[in-house]
Amino acid sequence: MGQVTALLSAIGQGESAALGELYALLYPELHRLAHSRVRRSGALTLLDTTSLVHESYLRFEKSGAVSIGDRGQFMAYAARVMRSVVVDAVRARHIERRGGDSVHVGLDEAKDLHAQDRHDSEVLRVHESLEELATIDARLVQVVEMRYFAGMTEAEIASALALSQRTISRSWEKARLFLHASLR
Repeated sequence: MGQVTALLSAIGQGESAALGELYALLYPELHRLAHSRVRRSGALTLLDTTSLVHESYLRFEKSGAVSIGDRGQFMAYAARVMRSVVVDAVRARHIERRGGDSVHVGLDEAKDLHAQDRHDSEVLRVHESLEELATIDARLVQVVEMRYFAGMTEAEIASALALSQRTISRSWEKARLFLHASLR
């Protein structure tokens, strides 16, 4: 049994220290996934790579003992948690903007806020479309989460889900078509 599998088994049995060890072991890989997600958002997100990884750790810890069998399933779960973190950050930012006192905003700042609003709106619309897609095909949602929210390649997704790369490619294409139609 590999070290990751042993740690996942320990987490499933409720050993709290195993989660920290697992995150330490997979931190470079999780950091790379988070970096990919944050890089696509550019300056439009308040989250940085480290914050995204750490917040996903805290949420994983809060969820308690989750039964995950292997590294691939863990990475799929991590992608789902990262999606949740990003969506919650966008929602929190929207709540802050809708309340509070009026503030004078210069033209350059207004331009940045408009770009951030567009990005936030896109994230929320994709999230809502994924909830709709989940009622049709849960695997397509996993593929989108791993690709869009965690920045994984088709090869990495195929390995994580124990499917062929061709199957992942077709699933990604189906999901993209659904999202394109849904986001119009």
